[in-house]
Amino acid sequence: MTEPVRIAGHAISPGERTRIDLTLPNLYTQTPVAMPVHVLRGRRDGPRLFVTAAIHGDEINGVEIIRRLLAHPALRHLRGTLLAVPVVNVYGYVRQSRYLPDRRDLNRSFPGSDTGSLAARLAATLISEVVTKATHGIDLHTGALHRENLPQIRATLDASPETSELARAFAAPVILDAAPRPGSLRAVAAEHDIPLLLFEAGEALRFDEFSIRAGVRGILGVMRRLGMIRASGGRRARVRTPVVARSSLWVRAPQSGVLLSLTALGAQVERGDTLGVLTDPFRPADEPVRAPCSGIVIGRTNLPLVTEGEALYHIARFGALESAVEAVEQYRVALDPEDEAEDEAETGPSIL
Repeated sequence: MTEPVRIAGHAISPGERTRIDLTLPNLYTQTPVAMPVHVLRGRRDGPRLFVTAAIHGDEINGVEIIRRLLAHPALRHLRGTLLAVPVVNVYGYVRQSRYLPDRRDLNRSFPGSDTGSLAARLAATLISEVVTKATHGIDLHTGALHRENLPQIRATLDASPETSELARAFAAPVILDAAPRPGSLRAVAAEHDIPLLLFEAGEALRFDEFSIRAGVRGILGVMRRLGMIRASGGRRARVRTPVVARSSLWVRAPQSGVLLSLTALGAQVERGDTLGVLTDPFRPADEPVRAPCSGIVIGRTNLPLVTEGEALYHIARFGALESAVEAVEQYRVALDPEDEAEDEAETGPSIL
């Protein structure tokens, strides 16, 4: 028997596609605020996948990823239910801010409370109306302000065989096997035995076409693995299996100054390589920033003005570095935006 799907008191019937606005606390001008949830229910029962974006209000790549996902022709034959929330942190989104108006980080406020802070109330609404109605989840993020991330999946691979399988089905070039942080959506999903993938790609307050294409393709790959949409061949089958990073670390500024970066995102580095040079317009004291280990740069700062101790480069370490380098390069080729016709068939219309 097909189980009912109810969101905020609304019953969604098989084959129905609708948008439900979850009521949130008003602004102090008494302007109403709502969190829109797109609910697509297939005619046949199956997995229930939630996809969330903009938990940090300035991380907007995921908003465009969900827009393209909702327009994708593969969803015409959906099995199961898709719950898509393009903007979770509505307050931060309209202010172009990572945080809520009270400066709280929503992704450290889960599971939340109906009687707590604004962040707690927003978190509780998402958990009760979306997360606990689902069987699987994907949470879309970018780097923080002035920081850029290579497309990557973060998941606890030993949490369940299914989590590991879905992380590989997303087919981002790198999987970072990492435990969830307390108060995060990923931690609460784990408590509810809901496999959740966290996708990181791009930079806050910027649309990055490469990252957006990667996100759409990754979600479709997960949906195929879950049997929610039909299997597809073509270029996607030629994307290399992702590699798992055994650990990662941030290289921090040895002194304050102006960073002249010499290393691109996704670059292979060897221990001792010069990643960049810290210069100083006030005194002649150039200082090289060296890699403390071998690996691939999966994140970096894009702001040249740095303070001693600031995170500059995020390096992932692999058991087989050559395989990781090859995976990243093949991934870039597979997502080449010049192949416009084939890419649009796979990821939906481009923003460019």
